[in-house]
Amino acid sequence: MDIKRVATDAVNETIVLNVVHMDYKGQVAKRINEKMPLATVKGFRKGQVPKDLVEKQYGKSIKQEEVKKVVDLALERFVQSERLNLLGTPLAKENENFDWDAEELTFEYEIGLVPNFEIDLEAKNNIVKYIVTADDKLIDGQVERIQKQFGKAIPQDVVSADSDLTGTFSNEEKGINNITTISVSTFNKAAADKFIGKKVGDVVTVSTKGLFEDDHQLMDYLKVGHDDVHGLDVEVNFTIEAINGAELAELNQDLFDKLFGEGKVASLEDLKAKIKEDAEAQFAQQADQKLLLDVQDFLIESTKFDLPAEFLKKWLQTVGEKKLSAEEAEVEYARSEKGLRFQLIEGKAMAQSNIQITFEDLKAFTTKAIKQQMAQFGQTNPTDEEVQGIVARVLSNQEEVKRLSEQVVAEKLLEVFKEKANPTTKEVTYDEFIAASYGE
Repeated sequence: MDIKRVATDAVNETIVLNVVHMDYKGQVAKRINEKMPLATVKGFRKGQVPKDLVEKQYGKSIKQEEVKKVVDLALERFVQSERLNLLGTPLAKENENFDWDAEELTFEYEIGLVPNFEIDLEAKNNIVKYIVTADDKLIDGQVERIQKQFGKAIPQDVVSADSDLTGTFSNEEKGINNITTISVSTFNKAAADKFIGKKVGDVVTVSTKGLFEDDHQLMDYLKVGHDDVHGLDVEVNFTIEAINGAELAELNQDLFDKLFGEGKVASLEDLKAKIKEDAEAQFAQQADQKLLLDVQDFLIESTKFDLPAEFLKKWLQTVGEKKLSAEEAEVEYARSEKGLRFQLIEGKAMAQSNIQITFEDLKAFTTKAIKQQMAQFGQTNPTDEEVQGIVARVLSNQEEVKRLSEQVVAEKLLEVFKEKANPTTKEVTYDEFIAASYGE
């Protein structure tokens, strides 16, 4: 058999396989001999059919099966021996006039190659690493929420400016139907005034435009998707189902111990310091995520290389349980191209920075994540035996291992990006960070 590569361009090639009789005749003959005792042809007893009749009846299909086996194996070994770094899998070129009786059978397979490119992690950029601080407004608001949460709800007959409302936001056209609890003071003044004096069962209609100080609160209270938040201007109904005032909980040692464990917080100052510490730790994770996304966008924009786009669109039509049309494949490629580009850039960055993921890395990351999750449910001091038991169960699930491995890679790459990309550091409040994150 003769196999060769024919280049179209840097990322597109064709593998050509020329198969001759010697490549498959022995296996075909073997299969014919195996078939003879089982062959049935009218006018002959089973097992007594002449060989030429067996060949006539079954030879073509056996030949095609054996040639396919030979070609598939040769193709696989050729890709391995040539160390081809493929995108997708080889696609057989269709040939409507293929002649199975020819002395030499020629098969052609299109392949898409991973492009050669370089990345510069230290290239000049405008990336900002945000240090998000919890300001007094945020901390005082959280203190009040704690007092309300652990205070006593006092049912009210009518809505006042200090009331908490439980009810349902609805808008049939936008598919909004969400039960929530919200303070009247959360609304803008014009909307809040509409609620004053209302009773259980009343329906208040408000506009989503400017309903809250931050439009992103629509995501929390109306369950509107992020893509629909900006500029949303529709009327929604709020059906009042409960009205409560609040007798705020006293900020005393019993409350502090209930929240944080015995003796860990002893005063209002300690409480505010703890809120600030916990909030800024959470903000740091969000800031790191934004930094990672900003670096990804920068690297995708600044790292230029060609992809075998047309090949990949054709390949997308052949994979998956549901075959895609050419139009559907076009849409799917457009949707996934950015992710594919960063996947290739990510692999290059890992190789350049000699990043490797070990089982110990994965185990340590999972242990940390489990402890954080347990702490959220009040288990602040789990035993090592409890934690490692959960870790073992999680890591026995291959889907979880894949998901966690991706997170470990992202964490390691983030550290590299922080060092190499040398982003500008900027200290901001949480409100300023949200504005920067969403371009507002």
